[in-house]
Parts: sequence; C-alpha cells; structure tokens
Amino acid sequence: MAGTSHGHTPAAWTGAIITLIGFCVAGVFMVAASPLGFWVGVAVIFGGGLVGLAMRAAGLGAQKESAEMAEARARAGQAQISH
Repeated sequence: MAGTSHGHTPAAWTGAIITLIGFCVAGVFMVAASPLGFWVGVAVIFGGGLVGLAMRAAGLGAQKESAEMAEARARAGQAQISH
C-alpha cells in the first residue's frame, strides 16, 4: 500500500473521523443507558459514511487507476523482479 494513495484522501479522513466520533458518542450513551443518545451516535456513524461518499463523488477521493497506469505498474513490478 505504500505506493498508492489508498485512504490518504480528504474524503477518507473526513469519513473516518466523523464515524469515529459517532462510535464514541454511541459508546458513551450506551454506558449512560440513554437509548436516544445511542441512536444519535449511530446516525452520526452513518452520516460519516455518507459524507465520505459525497466527498468522493465531489472529486476529493482516490482516483481510479487507468488501464495504462495498471499496465505500467505491472511492467515495473516485472522489471524489478527480473533484476
């Protein structure tokens, strides 16, 4: 994964942080025995996923690799193995 930008995008970071906050909120309210707060936390978790998807659709996510780039990566890997 070191050669890719997998997960290193604003969309991925924002979605993950919002989801983490949602887990924390849900966990606190679960311990506090507050069902309403727990479900608000669950809603925040799903909201984080939706925000990440929306940001990806807006072009802030990882770009899909083109066929030419995939072929160049495969050739580079073969060249590295043969040397």
